[in-house]
Amino acid sequence: MAQMTSELIREMVRQHNVKFVRLQFTDILGVLKNVAIPVEQLDKALAGELMFDGSSIEGFVRIEESDMYLRPDPDTFVIFPWRPHDGAVGRLICDVYGPDGRPFVGCPRATLRRVLATAKEMGYVMNVGPEAEFFLFHTDGEGKPTLVTHDEGGYFDLTPVDLGEDARRDIILTLQELGFEVEASHHEVAPGQHEIDFKYSEALDMADKVMTFKFVVRTLAQRHGLHATFMPKPIAGIPGSGMHLNISLHQGEENVFYDASSPDQLSSTARYFIGGLLAHARALAAITNCTVNSYKRLISGFEAPVYICWSYQNRSPLIRIPAKRGRSTRIELRNPDPACNPYLAFAVCLAAGLDGIKNRTEPPPPFSGNVYDLSPEQCRERGIGLLPVDLKEALEELKQDRVIQEALGSHIYQRFVEAKEIEWKEYCEQVHPWEIRRYLTKF
Repeated sequence: MAQMTSELIREMVRQHNVKFVRLQFTDILGVLKNVAIPVEQLDKALAGELMFDGSSIEGFVRIEESDMYLRPDPDTFVIFPWRPHDGAVGRLICDVYGPDGRPFVGCPRATLRRVLATAKEMGYVMNVGPEAEFFLFHTDGEGKPTLVTHDEGGYFDLTPVDLGEDARRDIILTLQELGFEVEASHHEVAPGQHEIDFKYSEALDMADKVMTFKFVVRTLAQRHGLHATFMPKPIAGIPGSGMHLNISLHQGEENVFYDASSPDQLSSTARYFIGGLLAHARALAAITNCTVNSYKRLISGFEAPVYICWSYQNRSPLIRIPAKRGRSTRIELRNPDPACNPYLAFAVCLAAGLDGIKNRTEPPPPFSGNVYDLSPEQCRERGIGLLPVDLKEALEELKQDRVIQEALGSHIYQRFVEAKEIEWKEYCEQVHPWEIRRYLTKF
C-alpha cells in the first residue's frame, strides 16, 4: 500500500464527501479516545496544530500542564464504511505531543515507537499477529448489555446454533473495507464467543489495527442489536477471552527465529527471546493482563495458561511454538487478553524478548506433557513457575522488574501502577454476590 500524504488525504476527502474527521488516540489504560473535527479543520489537524486538554485523560498530565497536541499519522487515514456517503466520516490515529514539540512521554503509541527503535538498532523488526476473542450478548429493552448469549454454539460451530454469524460476517466485510487481511473467523468454545484472525504485520501497525478492530466490532455489534465485549471473563464457569500474540523478529526478508540447521529449526535468537519472555513473564502480566477480571480467566481448566513454561504445539504452557517453519516461524504468547493496551503490551513483550537476546537467556527445556496434570511439587522440581494469581501480585512483580519499567518509561509506569492500585483497592472494598450467597444465612 502506498504511503498516504496530506494531499492524498485531501483528495479522498473531496471524492467521498467527508464532512467530519475523528482524531483518535489511546490513553494509558488502553481506552480509545476521540476528538471529532469538521472537515474545514483538516488542514490544521494535518499540520499538528490541534490542541486538547490532557488533564482530562486518565494518566496523562496534571491540570497545570494540560495543553497537548495531536499529530495525525497520515497512513492511518480511513473512511468509515458504515457511515452515510452523503456526509462521510474519516479517521486518523494520532500521536500525542507536548507544547515543547516533543513526543509526550505518556503516549502509549510513542512508547511502542521507542522500544521498536531499540529493536531496529539491534537490526530487528517485530511482527505481531493477534488472535482476539470477544463475546456477543443481547441487550435489554433499554439497550443496556446483559449476560444473555445469543446462541448455544461451541468451537467452530455454525448456523443454526451460531446466531452471531451475520454480525461476524458484517464485521469481517467492514474490516476488509478498512484494509485488513482477514485470515479466518469462527465461533469459539463458549456460547456467544467469537474470534476473528487477521494477517500479521509490523508491531505499530498491528497495535493500531487492534484498536480499530475493537472499535469496529463494538460498532457493528450494536447495529445488530448486540453488545460486544472484550472483557476477559464476563461469565464464570466457561472459558474467557484471550488475545494470543504470535510474535516474530525479522531482518529484511529473513525471519531470524528460523534456523534450518537446528534440530527443531528454531534459532538461538528465538530461544533467547523465549528465555526473556519467561524470565519477565510475571511482571509482563501486569500489562498483558491489566484488570482485576483478567485473573478470573487465568485459572486451570479453561484453556488459559497458568504455568510459566514453553512447548512445541502443546497448548497448556504460557508459550507455544506453532508447527510451521520458514518465514512462518513464530512464538505464540498465550496469556494476554483483549482488554490490554496493545501499544504497551507489544512494547513490554518486545523489551522482554530483546533483554533475553542481549543476555543470551537460555529457556528451560520445553515441556511436552499436559502441564495442568502436574502437582505444585512437580512444577517446582521442573523449575516451572506460576503467573500471578491476581492484579495485586502482578503489580508487585512489575515494581521489581527494571526492564519492563524502562520499556514503559517512568511516566507511564508510575501512572499505570497508581491507577491499577486504585482499581484493586476499589475491588477489595466491594461485597460480591458470591459472599452474600455464601455467608449471609450461615453466620
